[in-house]
Amino acid sequence: MENKQCLDIEVLFELADLFKVFGDSTRLRVMVTIADTEMAVSDIADSLHMEQSTISHQLRVLRQNKLVRVRRDGKQMYYTLDDDHVKKIIEMGLDHILE
Repeated sequence: MENKQCLDIEVLFELADLFKVFGDSTRLRVMVTIADTEMAVSDIADSLHMEQSTISHQLRVLRQNKLVRVRRDGKQMYYTLDDDHVKKIIEMGLDHILE
């Protein structure tokens, strides 16, 4: 870990907020579902057997926290993980749990 003394308290609060986002099982299920592919809200909802409104709400939270990105194609919106860092965080958490 880099110099711990350089970590500002605000940065630690932001990190805690990031982990809170990961603390919701529905959001984790959404992120795992779109980890390797782009998907529309309806497809994510079908895949998880959930309501589209629930998925849309969770995607909004994930976008606000820069964990997913969206691409518009006509009227359709497609979501995927924002970058490899997000996928690595999930993979590292799984490795720890399954250890």
